Amino acid sequence: MLVGRVVGTVVASQKEPELEGLKFLLVRPCDLAGMPTGAPVAAVDAVGAGVGEVVLFAAGSSARLTKVTKDRPVDATIMAIVDTLEAAGEVTYRKS
Repeated sequence: MLVGRVVGTVVASQKEPELEGLKFLLVRPCDLAGMPTGAPVAAVDAVGAGVGEVVLFAAGSSARLTKVTKDRPVDATIMAIVDTLEAAGEVTYRKS
């Protein structure tokens, strides 16, 4: 899984039937302090995340292993909303 921050939403009125009913968010990978490290990706939201939140997301075939995304053509899925990140005994991010 990867750490990222939700930076926006994605609206697609025309899509494959297998994608109907899914919520899409724009997630930008980030470091342990929540600072951006890569290009944003469109991800299916399986947990009710919102813009500004730090999340855990999976990419590739692992993205299709949730109840929400099983057997659907997705490449990235938000699987958790982060409350706290701790590295080497130091809290690097805490949800306000």
